[in-house]
Amino acid sequence: MSYKVKLDIFEGPLDLLLYLIRKNEVDIYDIPIATITEQYLEYLDLMTVLNLDIAGEYLVMAATLTKIKSKMLLPPIEDGDEEEEDPRAELMEHLLEYQHYKEVAFQLKSRELLEKDIFTRIQAEEQVAGDDSDGGIIEVSLFDLVDALRKVIEKKDLPGNLMEVNIERISVKDKISEIVILLKEKQEIIFQSVFDALTTKYEIIVTFLAVLELMKLRAIKVFQVQPHGEIRIVALKTDFSVEDVSY
Repeated sequence: MSYKVKLDIFEGPLDLLLYLIRKNEVDIYDIPIATITEQYLEYLDLMTVLNLDIAGEYLVMAATLTKIKSKMLLPPIEDGDEEEEDPRAELMEHLLEYQHYKEVAFQLKSRELLEKDIFTRIQAEEQVAGDDSDGGIIEVSLFDLVDALRKVIEKKDLPGNLMEVNIERISVKDKISEIVILLKEKQEIIFQSVFDALTTKYEIIVTFLAVLELMKLRAIKVFQVQPHGEIRIVALKTDFSVEDVSY
């Protein structure tokens, strides 16, 4: 598959680690490095198969996790009263700093939206009917989508592995067109339902890439209404045309 989705609007390796820490409900100060490393590498493999254009920093982090895991397996060095440093300490510091940065960025964005709402309150009655606020909406991450896709594939129990795909005459642009048409017929669709009628892993992968491309083009919004709930898709551009896609 020659088509790649560049991840410039998506998350980096630290985001994936924070996602896995939340998903496993573990303490960031006591990361089970073996489990997290294994899951990180699984996500990396799946993202590679999905033809996502993974930045080199993902691979650097994979090497870092593997190195930390190896150090954790070594017996502690008995060196008098000197306490050996936790091999996870530097990574933990980076994660905490990055998490703080993300929280500050989120607060600034929320404040900006609040101020915008205050200044446009006078025009509230002129807004289009049915234009919902984002209250209660949880935007999903790339890793939520990759995890949801993995569940779709497991549920279908298709033969072979993801690397064994047939060359079919289906393009990302074709699938973008199908999704756009579907969203014009329905105001909202469930992410998993997009894959219901698909019978090959190749078509599933191409459809997933189409969803990511539409997200990058800001043509759709992908969200949940509650944590771990169904992932939903709505159109952001009612006049979007597949001809807007250029690659």
